[in-house]
Amino acid sequence: MTGYAGLVSRTLAYLIDTLTVAALAGAAVTALGMVASVVGAEAREAARWVLSSYLVLLPAVLAAYCALFWTLAGRTPGMAVLGVRVVRADGRPVRWAAAVVRALLLAYFPIGALWLIVDRRHQGLPDKIAMTAVIREG
Repeated sequence: MTGYAGLVSRTLAYLIDTLTVAALAGAAVTALGMVASVVGAEAREAARWVLSSYLVLLPAVLAAYCALFWTLAGRTPGMAVLGVRVVRADGRPVRWAAAVVRALLLAYFPIGALWLIVDRRHQGLPDKIAMTAVIREG
């Protein structure tokens, strides 16, 4: 490991990923609404439900996005841009269960990540609970 990632790089990576997921989900919801307006009454009702659930479901979509990327590549696209990676506390690649726990905690309780400011290994509460760390690459 080259060193632990700090607040700025982690926050910027999280913002990039959050905006990416929000834009993609927003585009999908818009497309669904447009198709539903043409298809029929049942489709319009389903589209209304999706639209009204959008803000509640968005953190779950973000969590799935993060967990998938962390499990497959060790980093999300936002993390790749900033040169950071998620690993297990022992430095090995993160496993699926830890990635899901970490992703759900970050998506629904992002303020817990601020614990990294006072932790010597820059671990936020999601990292502590999932037994992960975010490291700088290179």
